[in-house]
Amino acid sequence: MRLLLIEDDRKLSALLARGLREEGFAVDTADEGGEGAWQAAENDYDAIVLDVMLPGMDGFQVLEKLRSKGRRTPVLMLTARGGLADRVRGLNSGADDYLKKPFDFEELLARVHALLRRSSPEPDVRLRADDVLLDPHARTVTRGGHAVGLTAKEFAILEYLLRHKGRVISRTTLTEHAWDENFDAMSNVVDVTVYRLREKLHARGPALVHTVRGSGYVIRDPARHEP
Repeated sequence: MRLLLIEDDRKLSALLARGLREEGFAVDTADEGGEGAWQAAENDYDAIVLDVMLPGMDGFQVLEKLRSKGRRTPVLMLTARGGLADRVRGLNSGADDYLKKPFDFEELLARVHALLRRSSPEPDVRLRADDVLLDPHARTVTRGGHAVGLTAKEFAILEYLLRHKGRVISRTTLTEHAWDENFDAMSNVVDVTVYRLREKLHARGPALVHTVRGSGYVIRDPARHEP
């Protein structure tokens, strides 16, 4: 899942971004309203964490601009102002949730996960292919009932491929959904990560993750795979 964090307090932004990345999210950051609005319009995010008090455009203006362009990305607003009028304005502007500063990181994380569940068409369905089972909420993967230990990036790639099982997913698309804006386009890290994921999965059963030369990667159930 890829998140955008728009927060002008750089120390807080760095702490939140680090915590979210440790939880397996790809996180882009912006510390000014105009920059955040541009990133939100140009990129495909699964959720946005948006501070109210920003230089340039404030959070309300960023949100109103985003919604006016038809972007329905879930938005969690952060503010040091907890007054009823501000909460009402944020929600009326299109915010999906509101969190008052100061807050515990665990609460922010729980609220982000709640937004993602609500925006998912099948929020409680575990993802399957053959005997591989991925639980996106418990963040566990098993094959044939045995736990498969994956890194955060391996988990993110497997989740995305399972959500689009049978479709060929390009390397660029995987990059956009599993890495942030600091990704080095010349790096082979995507291919290496897919290779390691495949090794872990295929050690316990038939091949599921296939390479389509010149196009990307695809998950197919073994019985349906055609060489």
